[in-house]
Order: sequence, then C-alpha cells, then structure tokens
Amino acid sequence: MKILIIRFSSIGDIVLTTPLMRNIKKTYPNAQIHFLTKKKYAQILEANPYIDQFHLLESDLREMVFELLPEKFDFIFDLHNNYRSSYIKSMLRQAANSDVQITSVNKLNGKKFLYTKLKLNTLPDKSIVDRYMHTARKLKIANDGQGLDYFIPEEEKIDPKDLPMSHSAGYISFVIGGAHNTKKMPVEKWIALCEAIDYPIILQGGQADQAIGEEIKKLDPIRIYNSCGKFSLHESADIIRYAKVVVTHDTGLMHIAAAFKRNIVSIWGNTSPAFGMFPYFGYNNIKSTIAPNSIIIENNSLGCRPCSKIGYEKCPKKHFKCMNTIEIAEIKAAVESFLKKKD
Repeated sequence: MKILIIRFSSIGDIVLTTPLMRNIKKTYPNAQIHFLTKKKYAQILEANPYIDQFHLLESDLREMVFELLPEKFDFIFDLHNNYRSSYIKSMLRQAANSDVQITSVNKLNGKKFLYTKLKLNTLPDKSIVDRYMHTARKLKIANDGQGLDYFIPEEEKIDPKDLPMSHSAGYISFVIGGAHNTKKMPVEKWIALCEAIDYPIILQGGQADQAIGEEIKKLDPIRIYNSCGKFSLHESADIIRYAKVVVTHDTGLMHIAAAFKRNIVSIWGNTSPAFGMFPYFGYNNIKSTIAPNSIIIENNSLGCRPCSKIGYEKCPKKHFKCMNTIEIAEIKAAVESFLKKKD
C-alpha cells in the first residue's frame, strides 16, 4: 500500500501531521508513506522514521505532478486542501487507470467565518490533529494517544557548551518570534515578564527577532540569554526539549514543545485556540482547558476576537487590546505553577 500525504506549510501545521504517519505505520507496517511539502519545510520531518520518501515542491506544480504520477498511490490524504493540492489531486485522479482514493481535511471554513465575522463559535472542541486523522478513516486507524512527534537528527542536537553556564541548572524558554505582528506579544510585555520572573530565561526566535531579543536582554544580560537567530530549527527544538517551561505566542515552536511534553504557557492575541491549534498532548486531551501541561492565556472579554483580519500586520482596530490587555501577573502565575511541579 502506497500513501501520499500533502501538507505544504507551515512549521506547526506540519508537526500536527505526525500522529497520522505514526499511526498508519503502526497499523500497516509495510505501507509506504510519501510526504509532499514545500522544500523549505522539509527539515521539519527529515528525521521522521515513519516517512519513506519526500516530494519537495518549489514552484512548478506540473513538474511535481510528473514526479508523482509513476508512484501510483493507493491513497492520498490532503491535509492542506487549497488550490495547489487540489490541482495535484485532480491531475493524479485523471491519470490513466488511476484507482487512487482521495480524502481531504475539512477546514471548517463556514464555522470559521461565523466565528470571525459574527463571533458565533460553533467549532468542535477538538484539535486539528483529529481532523487530520479523520482523513484516513477508511484505513480504520485508531489514535494511539501518544501525541505529536518531533525527531532531531543526532548531528543537530545542541552542545551544552553553546548555552551559558548560568542556564545549566534549568531555564524557561520565551518564544518571542512569530509570523505576524498581530499574533506577537509586544516587546514591552516581554520585558515586564522578564522583570517579574526571577529565573534563567532563553529568548527564542529567528534572525528577524535578534534586535528585539537584545532589547529585552538589556534588563539582565546574565539571566537572559538571547538565542534569536543563532540556532537552526532543530537546535532551537533541542533547546525547547530541555526547558522547564515554554512561554510562547508562536504556534510553531509551541507544537514542537507539545511533542516533547513540555509545560506550555500559550499566549493568544488576535486569533483563538478554538480553531484547533491549542497544544496537543494526546487523544485524551482534546479540551485545551484540561491539558495537564498547558495553560492558555487570552482575553475572552473582547468583542473583536477572533479578529477577522488574522493575516494583517497591524491591529485593524488600532488598539491591539487582545495583547495589550493581557495581564503579566497571569502569565507569571502560570509559569510559577509549572516551576513548582516536580519533574
């Protein structure tokens, strides 16, 4: 049996696909699993033992179709469900003598529209993982309840010497990076949080976040280490793996933290965990409010949340209350509750 799984982007969404591959392989050990994604995201799954072959999209869809045609897949699970994946599915379905069975993830666009436009939440209280798993229902695959996977190649694991000695006994990860400004906590909030929590902190983000990290670090250059832009994705994941607590508004590293069963304090601005993106630890932790390793911080009193312009770089209301009204004391209490837990 040969299976193609399609998910083009991004970091968090791709990590959320990992239970599907694992459970297929557990049920059908001889199945060949192929994964189609954008070339720049291939590293996320490069060490995943449940994937037999990658197909990496750069730009040419026709070229990708010609690459996929000879494989003669038995099943295609489309976890992206957009124009590009629909084109590929259509071409493969039309291939001569093609008996491929295709299922696509339900993106719940109607329910999302009701929630963002009318603030009427009819979304199921389930993770996107459950919707991904549903695409393989014909294979009668049961969820093993083991949560997400993230595999770090041996050569990409962090050398303890690369981190300050001041952080060798334990640290908190503050993920200050993010794709959109309307999903990011303002730098002033991060500075206030660093001031409120007396514990070694590692700031994590990309090259674009390095300057902000330096600004935050000025508060206490010994206790606060700015790793932004210094490490690869796998190395950053390894830093996450050993953090006592991960505080993040970025869902990419949040899902990696969930894969390592870290304690997570997730902060939500203009979007909402109700869309199914909350930290996922396994099948029995569907509700975000009961996940034992997760505390969600959000302002539910705002009538403009979730924002209907999620992809914008500036608050359309020009007040950014979804982040500006988040209480630092609430985040501090959440972090300290995890620090008090025994490992």
